[in-house]
Amino acid sequence: MTILTESLLTQLQENPLNWFLSGFLIYVVYSYFTPPPYQLPVAKHPETTIFREYTPKQLREYDGRTPQTKIYMGVCGKVYDVSRGRNFYGPDGPYGNFAGRDASRGLAKNSFEMDVLTPIDQPLDTLEDLDSEELNSLKEWHTHFASKYEYVGKLVNEPHYSS
Repeated sequence: MTILTESLLTQLQENPLNWFLSGFLIYVVYSYFTPPPYQLPVAKHPETTIFREYTPKQLREYDGRTPQTKIYMGVCGKVYDVSRGRNFYGPDGPYGNFAGRDASRGLAKNSFEMDVLTPIDQPLDTLEDLDSEELNSLKEWHTHFASKYEYVGKLVNEPHYSS
């Protein structure tokens, strides 16, 4: 044996602290060269939504027809992202006919009939013929959407800027 090896063995025999330090050194070297057993999740920036103007035809694209498609709904000239409520506003939900549409008249009249909704190729419904009870109902619905869902745009007949 060499003098260095004999010296190391002597040090290990004479001082028990050297056993601990040797074990710690082996652990550190092992940990440095061994990958961790888990992977840290990669941080992702949350998806952003750009506030914009939507025509009825543009709004129709956001009807939730696929699980990846967002669901937007127009109420009182404002567009809300109701995707969190997919069970209600998705294609199979009880309010599914309002997805991607101006739902104002249907909500005001508490009607789910498609003939109550303005066709997407016609100008926005002015709602001038609603009575006070229907207007109150619509106001309550609007308050509900404003407090629960993200306001993502305005519903307009023609956009004022390109999107």
